[in-house]
Amino acid sequence: MSRLPAIQTESATGKAKELLDAVQAKLKITPNMTRVMANSPAVLQAYLAFNGALAAGVLNPKLREQIAIAVAEQNSCQYCLSAHTAIGKMAGLSDSESNAARSGRSESARNEAALHFAHELVAKKGEPTDADFAAVRASGWNDSEIAEIIADVALNIFTNYFNKAAQVEIDFPKVALRASA
Repeated sequence: MSRLPAIQTESATGKAKELLDAVQAKLKITPNMTRVMANSPAVLQAYLAFNGALAAGVLNPKLREQIAIAVAEQNSCQYCLSAHTAIGKMAGLSDSESNAARSGRSESARNEAALHFAHELVAKKGEPTDADFAAVRASGWNDSEIAEIIADVALNIFTNYFNKAAQVEIDFPKVALRASA
């Protein structure tokens, strides 16, 4: 059970209702994460704005989902792993691509470099080395794309921490986390 209540769209009022209605209209569902975030309309609005801005960026939806899957696995967030595995399918990821992303792998060497960079960002708590930057650049990523990789990692750390702290009930097909090594 979630530590914070999931706000029901029907009983929401004011800004929370407006935001939840917008989520429902766009996605045709209202995920529990957004309903729990609606306890603070400022939190939900910040999440939606950050996610929306990155969705309009240069990284394609498949890579953004691969990053989300990799970060969720690394941070042991089952809600996000489950959600992004399902959303990844809608974005065109195959089961094997989603599974590979969990380990920071991709069939594309370029995307694998992005996933490795994302992994290093999380592992090094936002302090990648010059060598990490050189490696991602050597794989063909430009500064705009690298900035968005960093932003996508940050967005996913936010949702990982939010879902884990609030213990948001998973409302996507559950994907089991891998056992820690």
